[in-house]
Amino acid sequence: MMHLPPPPLHLPQGAFSCFVTGTDTEIGKTLVSAALLHTLAQRGIRVAAMKPIAAGAEWRDGAWHNEDADLLAQHVSVQLPTAITTPYLFQTPAAPHIAAQLENTAIDPAHILRCYQQVQAQADAVVVEGVGGFCVPLNDSYSTADLAQAFGLPVVLVVGLRLGCISHALLTVEAIRARGLSLMGWVANTVDDGMEHRDANIQALQQRIASPLLGHIPRLGVPTAAQAAQYLDRSAHAPDLPHA
Repeated sequence: MMHLPPPPLHLPQGAFSCFVTGTDTEIGKTLVSAALLHTLAQRGIRVAAMKPIAAGAEWRDGAWHNEDADLLAQHVSVQLPTAITTPYLFQTPAAPHIAAQLENTAIDPAHILRCYQQVQAQADAVVVEGVGGFCVPLNDSYSTADLAQAFGLPVVLVVGLRLGCISHALLTVEAIRARGLSLMGWVANTVDDGMEHRDANIQALQQRIASPLLGHIPRLGVPTAAQAAQYLDRSAHAPDLPHA
């Protein structure tokens, strides 16, 4: 019998915008966001990125830089000022509301949305990366979940594959849907390369999440957007073969 490649994934064709969130912090949101940007740019689409809030910056070349925001900027086809792509850039590597307090700054969601409108007006697609998990507070009365709802974009959920990921993922899916948002799909990203029963965990999530699995990114030695994109846009690299 002929061995068939995996079926094409469900990444939308053409241009699309999305809000990328995750089950936690440090689980691969930036890598997935950069991979989405790479894919869109490779399609010849005028794509821009936003990291509305970034915490943790260093002074370099006469300006403050955040590693995640800089990575996204490397993969866009529409270069825009940091003042609108990352309107809140904090030096302190902490939760946004804590970093804002320490730096005597108030995060104003309306300002973020005005910046987004400027970005959106200059691109055909925008990838917006959230901060932390889906429900991280931004101030005393507003969270990243509120921000995602205000954007109103389809959501891509990054699930960090490690022990406990099933509950974290399903709770986040519930929170996304409770906001009336569309879950475009989810990406399984290998955080713990030694995780036992990884495939069984992915299968359990596929059975419980109605939205499609957009890709499974293995643990990459030196992760790049181009490498990760191959696991998200497989149809572009391995077209369907006829069934045997």
